[in-house]
Amino acid sequence: MGRGRKTRRELARGGTGPARRLNETLGAWPGVRITPQFGRWGYFLGQSLFACFPLRDKDRDLWIRLSKDDQKKALADPRIRPHRRFGARGWIELDVEEPRDLARALRWLRRAYGGAEPTTEP
Repeated sequence: MGRGRKTRRELARGGTGPARRLNETLGAWPGVRITPQFGRWGYFLGQSLFACFPLRDKDRDLWIRLSKDDQKKALADPRIRPHRRFGARGWIELDVEEPRDLARALRWLRRAYGGAEPTTEP
């Protein structure tokens, strides 16, 4: 069997740009697990995925899963849009380009985190 693939530098560093700031912030929240998957950072509480952010520094679309009521409130902001495929399941998208975008994103991430159901692992 051959050697395994080397870990990409940005994965080893925990991301770059806004991804790094998100990973540092969300990683400090109780019970949050951050895992790279399908080209995105996946943010989990137990087994519940509550948000995703791209690994690539040039992509900036944060996906957040909200309750239906919170999704409706979030979509009142013109900078937030329903997720292109999973909007019917409560997912929204917003771009995180600048530090002020991060503050807005954290507001909705706290709601998603609060609404995620932590499941215990055996």
